[in-house]
Amino acid sequence: MEETEVSNANKECTTKARTFGGRADPLKYQYHYQHQHQPLQYLNHFGFLNHNQYQSYYPALLPLPPSIPLQLALAPPLPQNQSFRSKPHLQKPACKLNNLPLATSSDSRVSLSTISPAAEELQRQTSLASKRNYAKRMMSDPKQVLVTARRPDPGGIEGPVICLLANHFLVQFDSRQRIFHYNVEISPSPSKEVARMIKQKLVEDNPVVLSCALPAYDGRKNLYSPVEFQNDRLEIFISLPIPASKSNPPFEGFSDLKEKEQQFKLFRVNIKLVSKLDGRELNSYLSSEGDSWIPLPQDYLHALDVVLRDSPTEKCIPVGRSLYSSSMGGTKEIGGGAIGWRGFFQSLRPTQQGLALNVDFSVTAFHESIGVIPYLQKRLEFLRDLLPQRKTRGLSGEERKEVEKALKNIRVFVCHRETVQRYRVCGLTEDATENIWFADRDGKNLRLLNYFKDHYNYDIQFRNLPCLQISRRKPCYLPMELCIICEGQKFLGKLSDDQTAKILTMGCKRPRERQAIIDGVLKGPVGPTSGNQGREFKLHVSREMTRLNGRILQPPKLKLGDGGHIRDLTPSRHDRQWNLLDSHVFEGTRIERWALISFGGSLDQKSSVPKFINQLSQRCEQLGIFLKKNTSIPPQFESMQVLNKVTLLESKLKKIYKAASNDLQLLICIMERKHKGYADLKRIAETSVGVVSQCCLYLNLGRLSSQFLANLALKINAKVGGCTVALYNSLPSQIPRLFRLDEPVIFMGADVTHPHPLDDFSPSVAAVVGSMNWPAANKYVSRMRSQTHRQEIIQDLGEMVGEILDDFYQEINKLPKRIIFFRDGVSETQFYKVLQEELQAIREASSRFPSYRPLITFAVVQKRHHTRLFPHDADPSSSQNQFSDENIPPGTVVDTVITHPREFDFYLCSHWGVKGTSRPTHYHVLWDENHFTSDELQKLVYNLCYTFMRCTKPVSLVPPAYYAHLAAYRGRLYLERSEQVAFMRSASTISRAAPTKATPLPKLSENVKKLMFYC
Repeated sequence: MEETEVSNANKECTTKARTFGGRADPLKYQYHYQHQHQPLQYLNHFGFLNHNQYQSYYPALLPLPPSIPLQLALAPPLPQNQSFRSKPHLQKPACKLNNLPLATSSDSRVSLSTISPAAEELQRQTSLASKRNYAKRMMSDPKQVLVTARRPDPGGIEGPVICLLANHFLVQFDSRQRIFHYNVEISPSPSKEVARMIKQKLVEDNPVVLSCALPAYDGRKNLYSPVEFQNDRLEIFISLPIPASKSNPPFEGFSDLKEKEQQFKLFRVNIKLVSKLDGRELNSYLSSEGDSWIPLPQDYLHALDVVLRDSPTEKCIPVGRSLYSSSMGGTKEIGGGAIGWRGFFQSLRPTQQGLALNVDFSVTAFHESIGVIPYLQKRLEFLRDLLPQRKTRGLSGEERKEVEKALKNIRVFVCHRETVQRYRVCGLTEDATENIWFADRDGKNLRLLNYFKDHYNYDIQFRNLPCLQISRRKPCYLPMELCIICEGQKFLGKLSDDQTAKILTMGCKRPRERQAIIDGVLKGPVGPTSGNQGREFKLHVSREMTRLNGRILQPPKLKLGDGGHIRDLTPSRHDRQWNLLDSHVFEGTRIERWALISFGGSLDQKSSVPKFINQLSQRCEQLGIFLKKNTSIPPQFESMQVLNKVTLLESKLKKIYKAASNDLQLLICIMERKHKGYADLKRIAETSVGVVSQCCLYLNLGRLSSQFLANLALKINAKVGGCTVALYNSLPSQIPRLFRLDEPVIFMGADVTHPHPLDDFSPSVAAVVGSMNWPAANKYVSRMRSQTHRQEIIQDLGEMVGEILDDFYQEINKLPKRIIFFRDGVSETQFYKVLQEELQAIREASSRFPSYRPLITFAVVQKRHHTRLFPHDADPSSSQNQFSDENIPPGTVVDTVITHPREFDFYLCSHWGVKGTSRPTHYHVLWDENHFTSDELQKLVYNLCYTFMRCTKPVSLVPPAYYAHLAAYRGRLYLERSEQVAFMRSASTISRAAPTKATPLPKLSENVKKLMFYC
C-alpha cells in the first residue's frame, strides 16, 4: 500500500506498487483459470475438466495508449469576469514526486469556490443550531414527527451480576478529522469488482490529483478521503485489460493469445465533491453533552464504516455485511452443487461506550466452481443419471424449466478457448444443441456442432441438451459441457433441509471456539484492521473484546395442573427446563371427536397405527388432556400420491369430515416422509374443511418415546384451545405500578415473511397475533394477510389490529387499557419508517371505538443480529473457569456499555443454548406511552418467555413475536403451491417483471379462526 513519510521540513509522498494482500490476486473470482497453449487439454473424453491443472490468472495492468492519456477534464466555459486561483491545500502540503509521470495536463483548469476555514466553521455552527431549533419545533408538535423512546433510567438493577465479554471492539476516532465525501460515476458501468480495480489504479496513477490520499471506496458511488483532492470535480480515464465484448460466441472468431492480451477496456471516471463531513457531531452524540433530540450523524458513521470495510473487501468476497474468504478454514461441500464458506460479519455501531465494531463468525453457501453438467448432476436429482454412457439423454419440458431455474443469472466461463471473459446465463435455448443453426457474419448458415469442430477441433458430446443463452438481445449460445461455474458466487436458491443442516453444523461453534475465531479475525490478514485505511483516517480499533457486567434475572414461579388442583413450580435447573412427570398441563382439553389419516407407509408401519393411538391417548391422560381412545371414524389409509393432487386431497378430507357428522375437533395426519403436499393439507383443513390438524412422520412412530408423545400432546392441546402453563404470580402482582386486574392489557406480536431470494413475484405475508385472556395472557388469536412482494411495512395492520381488538372485547367485555406491541423482523434502517406508519395504523384501529385511546408501547424484536455474549472470569485460576465453554445462563440481560447510547434497548438471553453459542434477543423500544422502567420491561419479557405453549422451557423470543412468526409462516404455506406454479411459468422470461398484485390468502374457517391452529 502507499506509504506517506513526514519530515520536519516538508512532506513527501512516494508511491509504491500496491498489492492485494490476503487475496492472491484481485481478479481471482473473475479471472480464475489460465488456459495453456492447448485449450482442450482439460477436457477428458467425458467432456469434463481436470481442475487440478488450472492456475490463477492475473493479467498485468496495461498502460494507456499515447492517443488517450490519463487526463483531467477541463471545466465548462465560465463567464469572462469570473476569476480563479488555485486552491490552497490546507490538509496536506503539496506532494513531491520521485520520477513519477504526471497524469494531468499542465494547463488543466477546474472551477472552484474557495471557502476559508473560519467561514466553514461558522457554516457548521449555523447548521447545527438550525438542526436543534428544528428538532425543538418538532418536539413541540408530536403530529409532525415521532421521536424514538429514550432510555428511562441508567439501566436495570434486578438480579445478580455476571461478568461477560461481548464481540464489540471499541473504535477510537479523532473528532477533528474531517472526511471528504465524493460521488463517483464510472462509464460504462462496471461490476463492483471491476470498480474496485478502477479505484486501485486511479489511486496508483494519480497521487498528485488525489493529494496523496488513500481513499476508501464502497464499490458503488461513494469515495471517502481524509484530505481534500486538488479539485472538486475530476474526470479521469482508466484503462484495464478487460476484453471489450463487441461480439459474442459463436460469432467471435478464434484469435491468438498475443492479440487477446493487447485488448483493454477504457472507463471514464467522474469524481465530484458531495460534502465535507465533521466528526464533532458524532462525538457529541455519543457523549452526554449532546442534545437528546439531535439525530445520529449517519453520514459520518457510514463513512467510517466504509473505511473499515475497504481493506477486507479487497481480500474477501462481500455478501451483505459479511465477508468470506477461502483462507478462513477452507470450504466444505454441502451437496446439491453448493459449498459452505466461512467468513466474518462486521458492522460499526454507536454504543454507550462509544463507537464499537461488531465482529462475528459467519457461514454461507456458494455455488461450487465445477463444470455446468457436473453441477446440474449434483443439483437436480433427475439428472443424476446423466453419465457418459447416456449422452443422448434430452430434457422434457418441465425438466428444461428446472434446469433453467437452476442456472439463471449464474456467471460462467468457457474452457474451449483462451479468454478472461465471463458470461451471465440468461436462459436456455429452445432447441437441443444438435439442432441449433446460426448465420455467421457473411450471412451463411452454420450448424453449431460443425462450428465447434471446425474452429476448435472439438466434438460436442451432450448433443441433446440445450445450450446456454448468454445474451438478452440476440442469440448467443454456449454448449453446457464447455462452461464452468465461476468461483465466489453466493448460492441464492432455497437450500434443502440437508444443505441447511450442514451449513448450521459449520456455523455451530461452542463459545470458546467462536470467541477464538473472532479474535483471530481482528488480528488476521483479512480482517478490518489489516489495511492502512484506519491509520489514514486516524482510527484505532481495539483488539480486545468489550468487558461488561450483565445481570441474571430470576425465573418466575409457574402454575401447573394437578388433577383439577393447581400446583406451583419454580424452574431450578441450570437450563430452566421443567418436566410434567408429576403434574398436568395448566388447562387440559377434552377431545371427543377426532380422526386419523395416513399417507403412504409400509404394511408394518400402518400396522403400528393402533398402538400409536393407544399410547398417545395414555400420554395425553398423564398430562391432564383427554383424548378419546377411539377415533370418530376408522383410520383412513391413502397413498402418498394423494398429496400430489390438490383436488383429490380436498375431496378426501371433506369426505372424512362429513363421515364424522361435520363435527371434528382434530385431524391427525401421518406421512411416510416430508412432502410438499403438507402445505395443501394445512390450507384445505383450516380454510375449506374447518378442522385443526397435527402432522407427524412414520419415522417417529417407529421409535415412540415418551418425550415425542408429550411434545405431540402439548401441540395438540394448544391447537384445540388448551393451555400448557401460566404464571403463578399474575402480571398485575408483578408490575403493580402499571398493571391492574380490572384494567386489561393486550400483548400483540407482528411479523412479515418474504419469499426466497430467487422469487421475484410471490407476495409477502404479514401476520398479527393478540392475547385474548387477562391476566394470564397466554392464548393468542391471529390474523394474516398477503401484501406486495417484499414489502416490510404491514399494509393492512390497522384492519388486523381492529379485528383482534373486536375479539378481545368479545372475550373480556372490555377493551385493553394498554397495548404492548412486539414487532419482529425489522432492520435498524427501517425503525423510523415502521414506527411512523405502523404506530399510526394501531392508533387508527383504536379510533374505531368511541372515546378509546389505549396507551401503546411499540418494541422491535431482533434475532438476526450478530452480538454474542461470552461468560468471562477475570481470574483464570477460579473454579468457575472450567465452565468458560458453557453458554450464558437463561435470564442474562445486558442494558449498558454495548447498547444504544440514548435509546431504550437491551439484550436478553431467555433460553439455554444447547448447541453452539447462544444468541441473545435484542429488544429495542421505539415508543413507550406506558413509561416502563428497565427492570419492569425486562422482567415482563423474560416471564412471558416461560408461557410458550409448545414446550416446557423458556424460549428465546417473547411469545407474541414467536406466534406471529409461526402464523406468518402458515400464511406462506397457504400460497406455496400456487406460487410454485406461477414462478415456474415465469421462469422462462428473461427480464424481471414488476411485482404483481398480491394474491389474497384464503379465508380461515370460523371453526379454527379463534384457535392457535398455527402453533
